[in-house]
Amino acid sequence: MVENDIFKALADPTRRAVFEKLAAGSMNASALREGMEISQSAMSQHLAVLRNAGLVREERQGRFVNYEVDPEGLALIAGWLAKYRLYWPARIDALKDLLKDMDQ
Repeated sequence: MVENDIFKALADPTRRAVFEKLAAGSMNASALREGMEISQSAMSQHLAVLRNAGLVREERQGRFVNYEVDPEGLALIAGWLAKYRLYWPARIDALKDLLKDMDQ
């Protein structure tokens, strides 16, 4: 599981919508499909991609399967973003300075 897998998985708007729904809490595939025009097999495929990327995990309860956001996948995203957090303030300050100079 690498960052590329995560970003490829989230590049699809349907998978992003599924991931956002799961951020609200655990759901089964039928609940995830509510409000979406998507077949059960397509939902299963999207969930498999999210699961393989480490963003979603499943919990079986008898014959029912619930899906939830996997905190380890979120930690990878947070780690990737943290590398760039220090970069942006300096770049924004430089842009502000440039814009001030252009106004003068």
